[in-house]
Amino acid sequence: MLWLKALHLIFMVTWFAGLFYLPRLFVYHAMSSDDISNERFKVMERKLYFGIMTPGMIATFIFGIWMLVDYAWASFGSSGWLHAKLGLLLVLVIYHLICGKWLADFKHDRNRHSHIYYRWMNEVPVLFLVAIVILAVVKPF
Repeated sequence: MLWLKALHLIFMVTWFAGLFYLPRLFVYHAMSSDDISNERFKVMERKLYFGIMTPGMIATFIFGIWMLVDYAWASFGSSGWLHAKLGLLLVLVIYHLICGKWLADFKHDRNRHSHIYYRWMNEVPVLFLVAIVILAVVKPF
């Protein structure tokens, strides 16, 4: 169980590192105006999304589901904190996919948002991280 939990946390940290950094790259990309910078940001964003974030998310879910099936399934119905955590994870996956849409918009030079918009969107994963960690550690309900 401890190995599963450790691997789950390692990949969760990997996923969140990308969720924190990709919108920050979008901030800088939205502020750039020269072709060299735009192309450099496109490469960085693509590698982060497909090389770190998405594999981190997938591995987080693999080890999380493994723990759920092996250890938490018996108490699943009475674990309100787990239901809340899974609900937040669903919304976080939607945020991840929205980041993928923004990535595609930048790739095709169709970005419609300002750097200020991405600065605000950069804060979204922080809220999820705080809520998910509190639910998983404190188990308030």
